[in-house]
Amino acid sequence: MTTTASVVAFDQVSKAYGTVRAVDGLTLDLSPGETVALLGPNGAGKSTTLDLLLGLKNPDRGTVRLFGTSPRDAIVAGRVGAMLQSGGLMDEVTVAELVRLACDLHPKPYRPSEVLSRAGIAQIADRKVDKLSGGQAQRVRFALATAGDSDLIVLDEPTTGMDVTTRRAFWATMREQADQGRTVLFATHYLEEADAVADRVLVLHRGRLLADGTAAEIKAKAGARRISFDLADTVDEDALRGLPFLTSLAVSGRTVRIQSSDADATVHALYGLGVFPRNLEVAGLGLEQAFVAITTAEEATSK
Repeated sequence: MTTTASVVAFDQVSKAYGTVRAVDGLTLDLSPGETVALLGPNGAGKSTTLDLLLGLKNPDRGTVRLFGTSPRDAIVAGRVGAMLQSGGLMDEVTVAELVRLACDLHPKPYRPSEVLSRAGIAQIADRKVDKLSGGQAQRVRFALATAGDSDLIVLDEPTTGMDVTTRRAFWATMREQADQGRTVLFATHYLEEADAVADRVLVLHRGRLLADGTAAEIKAKAGARRISFDLADTVDEDALRGLPFLTSLAVSGRTVRIQSSDADATVHALYGLGVFPRNLEVAGLGLEQAFVAITTAEEATSK
């Protein structure tokens, strides 16, 4: 594998559509061997960021470089494989024919049989592409993205339509790609995947990079913890809403779930109310809760 100091480099990149700034002064660098999750709410700029990275769109300002050169040059050299949501697959051809074409077009191709096996689609190689299920079509797109020896693999919502078993096999393959020194960048709405798979998480919001770090660092950035417990008596929600450092409260029957920016102080005050919780649990936020907390806080400050 050929490596450089920076696989992907965005330097103060901006892209607007009319009055809407989809990407706003974005600066980031990706290194060889990283598995990076790109997260953000709808309209955060994820798709535009990937389009800029792949040379499908040009920035209004700033520069995008892949391996020290332009996206177009890197792609022509076969250094980038991409699996995008947009764009359909060719009809009236078989899976094997389509994969063989992708291999023929790649500057550093793998054997078609190897590509079919890696993507888990060897058993449907003779099936027409327009007869595939949604999950099968996704695996074919993955096969096309990995038809050759590319250094960067870009995936946009790659596991949409896949069942649990297929997802696990897919990410096992992606880990193998990263272990071989390739950089894997994927955008996803499945935050549990980002938590389990990515060694780096990027959170976009209104075209800006809101957070960049490991999943654990993103969770810590949210600055809140989860508290859950059961009550033997009727829950007094008004009293609970008065607890210090409370950021959210949810009650289901006699089970209470709280988010707090200072869990120790909140639990201490809970006992001060004369409440005696059972099955008390205090834990850090999951990535999904941290993501919501970070983006919600940003929305509040930007109003």
